[in-house]
Order: sequence, then structure tokens, then C-alpha cells
Amino acid sequence: MANSKLIVIEGAQGAGKTTVTDYIRHSLKYTNLYRLCGTSDSSPTGFQKAKDMYIDLLEYLEKLQNKSINLLFDRTFFTEEIYSRLKFKQYDFAPAYKEIVEKFSKLDFDIYYITLYLEDTTLFAKRLSRDGKAITDYAKFDVSSSINQQNEYLKMADEIAHNYPNIKVYKVANDGDENEIKSKIREILDF
Repeated sequence: MANSKLIVIEGAQGAGKTTVTDYIRHSLKYTNLYRLCGTSDSSPTGFQKAKDMYIDLLEYLEKLQNKSINLLFDRTFFTEEIYSRLKFKQYDFAPAYKEIVEKFSKLDFDIYYITLYLEDTTLFAKRLSRDGKAITDYAKFDVSSSINQQNEYLKMADEIAHNYPNIKVYKVANDGDENEIKSKIREILDF
């Protein structure tokens, strides 16, 4: 029986993942926060590097089952699949993704997959113009890219909900004020 939460926060650039994951980390006791960025190799050789990284991550997660610690991720292999679907990568991550998400769904945790999104997509422009945003070679911070990402993340949330009943899937609009999103997150995670 799971005695820990495994929480994955996903969403487009500018959806508010950093703010939400920082809040959860500091509010939900015994929670470790991990921020993943994948491999910088978007060429076809990057496929094996990405696959190996996430297989190793699954092995690590298996070791932490029933250790009475919550695990919180700001991006995971779900992002790798989204970036592959959007052709930010020169490879198709889908075969590895299917294997990884299947194993992930069977881990002995209470598993939460939360997609953050903006109902008002004009907010992306303001959020993406803030200082401190990392720039990558393949996923530029711009509004159209974030909207395309958001559409794919929302589709992915539906796919996960349909195919993996062990994963609790939530799509959370993050347009409102900070207290509103905090309240939604507390309700979902029951703290």
C-alpha cells in the first residue's frame, strides 16, 4: 500500500510550474522536489540518452517506494514526449514513452499528474518576458510555442486519464491569483 505521493507537474513554458512546485515543496511535509530538463542532445542519438535517463529514474523511484517521502517533479519524461511530438527533437520518443509510462503507472505511490494551463493564452506573453527564463536551442520561449505545448499537454492529460487508471490526472487552470491556485492544489493533494 502506497504511503507516499508521487506528483508530476507538467505544462507549457509560462504555465506556472516553478511557482506551483515551490509552493508544494514548502507546504507538503516530507516532499523532495526534482526539476528535470532532459538531455540537450536533440539529435537522433539523443533518443537513447533520454531513454536511459528515464529508465534510470524509474529504478530510482522503485527504490523510494514506501519510504514515507513524497516526490515532486517539475517536468519528467512526459515533457520529453511532448517535445518529440512537437518536433523539437529529431527523434520519436513514443516507443520509450509508452514503456516508461506503463512502468511509472505501476509504482507503489499515490500518483498525481497535474497539467497546468492558461485559459487566457495572452498571459503567456507577460509570463515569458520575465527575467530568469532559461533559453534552449529547440524550445524557444515565445507565445505560439507555449500555446502549441499547452494544447499537447492537455491532450496528453486526457490520454493518461483514459489509459492509466492508477494515475490521478488533473488539468488546472493557472490564470487566477496565487491564493486561488494554492487552494486548488491543496484540495487535489489533500493537505
